[in-house]
Amino acid sequence: PACIFCQIAARDIPSTAVFADDELYVFPDIHPQAPVHLLIIPKEHILRSVADMAESQTGLLGRMVFRAKLLAEEQGIADQGYRLVFNVRHHGGQEVDHVHLHLLGGQVLGSLVG
Repeated sequence: PACIFCQIAARDIPSTAVFADDELYVFPDIHPQAPVHLLIIPKEHILRSVADMAESQTGLLGRMVFRAKLLAEEQGIADQGYRLVFNVRHHGGQEVDHVHLHLLGGQVLGSLVG
């Protein structure tokens, strides 16, 4: 597959799996913006971004968010707080056209919006 996240999920490109099951794969961001910066992706190239989501796919995104919650607990950042980010398309900062959720924490991140 041409998609870098598909290649990572298929283990064609080496990465450190933080979590994997039949549906999701989680690995550290190659350019971390916080002490904990994980990417949560579906193994299958189901969506390019949240903007392409159909109502029938809300369960997938919900499972991604729930996995992020569990990972925040496992990483020891849940009590102090963390950030979950879906970047959507180019203007939203999305760099890879494979839906993915960022989990960031381990430091004070500051407010993005008031």
